[in-house]
Amino acid sequence: MPALPLAGRRILVTRAAGQAGKLCEGLRALGAEPIEVPVLEILPPASFAPLDAAIQRLVSYNWLILTSTNAVRTLAERASHAGISLPESAPRHVAVVGASTAAEVEKLGLKVDLVPAQFVAEGLIAELQGSVSGARILLVRAAVARDVLPDALSAAGATVDIADAYRNVMPEAAPSQLRRVLAEGIEAATFTSSSSATHLAEAAKQAGVPFPFPGVPAVSIGPITSQTLRELGWYPAAEAEPSDIPGLISAVARVLAS
Repeated sequence: MPALPLAGRRILVTRAAGQAGKLCEGLRALGAEPIEVPVLEILPPASFAPLDAAIQRLVSYNWLILTSTNAVRTLAERASHAGISLPESAPRHVAVVGASTAAEVEKLGLKVDLVPAQFVAEGLIAELQGSVSGARILLVRAAVARDVLPDALSAAGATVDIADAYRNVMPEAAPSQLRRVLAEGIEAATFTSSSSATHLAEAAKQAGVPFPFPGVPAVSIGPITSQTLRELGWYPAAEAEPSDIPGLISAVARVLAS
């Protein structure tokens, strides 16, 4: 029986605790040993007031845009808290970034009208900006995020309301966990967001270890994460295609096979 392509390989996984299951399972299926060092912790935003107010007038928007599964889950929780049915109150059109976010939306009984071919904000811009003049758009996202999407849609003539659904912070334990894991050795590092890259860099700084990690290839989930890695001085060895978890796993296999 042929050996699995990642047999015995130790792969760093930086996703938030509780959200790394699909990535770890996929790596194990190829024989790898996923090494989890969560560098992201998902916490509530400073205030839910803007999101709660937007939910009360949700039906008045032409588009609802959700940028992550975390945004979808928080929207659902706050709507339930307010006694509002999303299927009855949602705008006519819903757009998301990524297939996993679309699946999460559909669990709520909502129809997804747009998933861009490229799973980044620029993909949404390319498909929306010619048709949103005069539209009212609600963008539900992380508290700290790039403004490329709202800026482009506003420039195209839309009125864009932004509601923070959550914020990403670095867990206190990350630096000490990282120091221990690097001492034991890893053979690749995976990155599922720009935040995972910037937080890992900060964890390395606090741990007193070099960043990038010498001799360790970085594997990125998509172009924005890759750009962040390059800005941090770590040029990705591979980028997922498509920009999702299965694509990331395939990219890891390509890098280590070569």
